[in-house]
Amino acid sequence: MSSLELAAPVRTGGRMRRKNTLLKCLEICRDLHPNFGLPDVIAFLYVCENEGLTMAELAYVSQHAVATASRRVRSLGPEGQPGSLEPYLGLVDFTPNPDDERGRLMRLTAEGRALRDRLDQVIGDAVAIAQA
Repeated sequence: MSSLELAAPVRTGGRMRRKNTLLKCLEICRDLHPNFGLPDVIAFLYVCENEGLTMAELAYVSQHAVATASRRVRSLGPEGQPGSLEPYLGLVDFTPNPDDERGRLMRLTAEGRALRDRLDQVIGDAVAIAQA
């Protein structure tokens, strides 16, 4: 069964429970690429909620150093875009900042919007964890 399906119960310590929404969302991200880890997911979610933010703003809201935030979000960029890093997830695009010629603004690509919409759907369809 694909991790994209919510219905399957998970056996834990002799008890069965359903996957919760947070785990489901993390599995959807991991299914995109095995190196799409929690720090990348956090950066992605901040861009989802704040499209058009700068690197300094991302660092501030995520409470990371600018260098750390930069590495995380640059891995979300598409291959071939200057500054993008592996694994080139193609979820975030970087556009020139009209207020700062050295800076760039972060916006979701079509793939990024599709992932955001999928995560929104999972959250909207949330089912409480069944207690044994």
